Amino acid sequence: MRELYGLPRIVGLDVGERRIGVAISDASGILARPLTSLQTTGLDGNALDVVTSELARLGAEEDGVASVVVGLPRRLDGTATGMTPRVEIFGARLRERIGRPVAFLDERLTSREAESRLAIREKDWRARKARLDAAAAAVILQEYLDTVPHAR
Repeated sequence: MRELYGLPRIVGLDVGERRIGVAISDASGILARPLTSLQTTGLDGNALDVVTSELARLGAEEDGVASVVVGLPRRLDGTATGMTPRVEIFGARLRERIGRPVAFLDERLTSREAESRLAIREKDWRARKARLDAAAAAVILQEYLDTVPHAR
């Protein structure tokens, strides 16, 4: 497949205080899929180290990682939440640490959309909750792939 596309993938992150959802694009940059949920001690704790380690692991795979898109929390009216500046700082530190582009995308209602999608296939709310962060990251990444012309 590398001969066909040869493009590094894009990683999507749904950043929370204790959990960070991770999604990844296919090598063609068309589809996003949920990957995992990372447990952290918080944005002021080990979150940057945990995410950097996961990105290094993904970067070592055949297709590598070109860039990262981070969901930016906003209220429904578009104004910043208490988490917005914290996520912006996290993204800036991540960019410095990995030396790759880090973009931000408005994440309003992505968790709700991810929950709705998961509810179709999984009736047990505990099972849905365990997969919600990665699913929200996939929604963020898919929106980025669909709407940002320079994503690929």
